Amino acid sequence: MAMENLGKSLRETLKKIARATTVDRELIKEVVRDIQRALLKADVNVKLALELSRRVEERALKEKPPPGMSPREHVVRIIYEELVKVLGEPYEVPLTTRRIMLVGLYGQGKTTTAAKLARYFQKKGLKVALIQADVHRPAAYEQLVQLAEPYGIPVYGRPEETKAPKIAREGLLEFEDYDLVIVDTSGRHSLEEDLIKEIKLVSNVVKPDEILLVIDAAVGQQAGPQAKAFHEAVGVTGVVITKLDGTAKGGGALSAVAETQAPVVFIGTGEKVDDLEKFDPPKFISRLLGMGDLETLMEKASEVMDEEKAEETARKILSGKFTLIEMYEQMEALTKMGPLSKIMSLIPGMGGAQLSEEELEETQRLLHKFRVIMDSMTREEMENPRIIKSSRIKRIARGAGVDPSDVKELLKRYNASRKAIKGMAGNRRLQRMLRKQMKKGNIDLSDL
Repeated sequence: MAMENLGKSLRETLKKIARATTVDRELIKEVVRDIQRALLKADVNVKLALELSRRVEERALKEKPPPGMSPREHVVRIIYEELVKVLGEPYEVPLTTRRIMLVGLYGQGKTTTAAKLARYFQKKGLKVALIQADVHRPAAYEQLVQLAEPYGIPVYGRPEETKAPKIAREGLLEFEDYDLVIVDTSGRHSLEEDLIKEIKLVSNVVKPDEILLVIDAAVGQQAGPQAKAFHEAVGVTGVVITKLDGTAKGGGALSAVAETQAPVVFIGTGEKVDDLEKFDPPKFISRLLGMGDLETLMEKASEVMDEEKAEETARKILSGKFTLIEMYEQMEALTKMGPLSKIMSLIPGMGGAQLSEEELEETQRLLHKFRVIMDSMTREEMENPRIIKSSRIKRIARGAGVDPSDVKELLKRYNASRKAIKGMAGNRRLQRMLRKQMKKGNIDLSDL
């Protein structure tokens, strides 16, 4: 998960609140000091960290909990609200015919981000194309083609051409029938005058609806001056922060950019082309604090499951029905949704679960073993697991090449899941959420 060190520190602070016998001035001051330390370690601007902690302390001491909310819950809500406030209002790029231009310095992940954005909007149903207008970096065109080709996304570029505006103009003519055209531009090691001149010329040709500044999270607080300089040059409409999954310094980039007029629009959360997320401050902070993000989890599920099959599974959840067939489908979907550590951060209450790499690998291995075991079962056994007794367990174990105890462990996990889903069927809030997602065309979450 992005900024795991900050998240871990903040979750420990919340646990301290939960364990406290009373919420008094001493506890609040201790919590505020913990928050300050956590933010400063994550490279959040000192002034901003002090201001945020001051507001938390002031509100926690002066505001009375609303009816139905305990003092502990009230303090947690204040921390959540103030953290969200630091990151600003969410900004969403409209799903309409548009032109997007990317700008940024060398080594920030601009070309990879171009491919990620193209894939993101392609999954939203838009007809997307890419233009490689970086005329200074060798193999920039080849890199973009390599990233986009597996998804059938076309790329226009002329590696031998030295004039970026000319490439942009030709690319726009080539892709005039496309919904969304994304233009990748040249970078430099610093904000040199010729870089500013070139992106201004390209911008005049492209006339972009969005100009997105791409910044590596490791840049830290230098993101602020960068964002400001690019904004003054070409009018940045949003920021994409890359590599937020692999740095403890991401707080600097997030907070520094949030102080400018350019909102964070997307964050890169991994190396794969699909590892790009729309940045939503409330969701981001919820996950950071271990509160989960059900909506994003549902979106991920909808990308990897067949729609009709998903709706059928959702209906079964709502009615409390759940067989090994549904369990198999959910395991299959789960393995396609990405690393378990990312998926766990989206599940309420699981964001703070600190599993080691070894434990995560063991869980992944167990999922694979369970699927192999179920492949050795008959249709009747999958539909009615209650008939699986001693002789069947031995036969299934032989077919799967495992020990009978492994089959028993699978059945034990299945029964636990079935009971949990039976309880979920009576949860009105989750029922409403699932029905809402089904209407949208999104899918179920029985693996919760």
